[in-house]
Amino acid sequence: MTHLAVPKTYKLAIGGAFPRSESGRVYAVNDAKGAFVANAAKGSRKDARDAVVAARAALKGWSGATAYNRGQVLYRIAELLEGRRAQFVDEITRLEGVSAVAANAQVDAAIDLWIWYAGWTDKHAQVGGNANAVSGPYFNISVPEPTGVVAVVVPQGSSLLGFVSVVAPPLVTGNTVVAIASERLPLSAITLAEVLATSDVPGGVVNVLTGSPAEIAPWLASHADVNALDLAGAEGLDWVDLQIAAADTLKRVLPPEMGADAAAQSLDRITAFTELKTVWHTKSMI
Repeated sequence: MTHLAVPKTYKLAIGGAFPRSESGRVYAVNDAKGAFVANAAKGSRKDARDAVVAARAALKGWSGATAYNRGQVLYRIAELLEGRRAQFVDEITRLEGVSAVAANAQVDAAIDLWIWYAGWTDKHAQVGGNANAVSGPYFNISVPEPTGVVAVVVPQGSSLLGFVSVVAPPLVTGNTVVAIASERLPLSAITLAEVLATSDVPGGVVNVLTGSPAEIAPWLASHADVNALDLAGAEGLDWVDLQIAAADTLKRVLPPEMGADAAAQSLDRITAFTELKTVWHTKSMI
């Protein structure tokens, strides 16, 4: 008896749930040879707004967690990534047209990179902050704090590693994320979102939109409740207009050229989405 294939429809990841696009739209995801693999939801402006609302709601709890706790949570994700290796390898080989060896190497690199960033949760403050020299009986200390809700255009040419490279760094310092996955290679991003949903990551900390970055990114760039914008995967978009829209709402922006080596271990990608809070405290006169 012939088994009937049941193609999967990959949905959005918003607020810890996996809804269809409110528009009802989907698009076909094809493999490297052009054959149909699955459907993915085609996100809309309303979906982007819903994702920002979810990210904002999750910000207080995630940023308020201890750095040690965030590190534990992020490390747990790396463990679960290892457990879903076979699915990631299958998605990467089919969509990117690479060998199983190359796909396994990408999964290895993604796990290693995630662990590297997880290790910085309770260390970045010592590097990004400092005790400032002042003349007087005071301590003056600068402490890095999360910027807030970070919108990310994921690199377009990598199934898993590109996603990890730009989503993990903002999480280290307590930011929440709305990520636009690679339009051609979205499956691993949603599979990773499924991993997050079964880990200790609170719903809304990472939200994933699939579909057209050209359609979705302008709404996030101009959204007044998004605090920062990472254009790592925006080379093919009108990213100058995106930067102008972000400037209108006073966002911090990482330009596309910062995405060239996004997969490298980078402390700069961590500190890019922090704000320095400076505290004065009197010295004891005793």
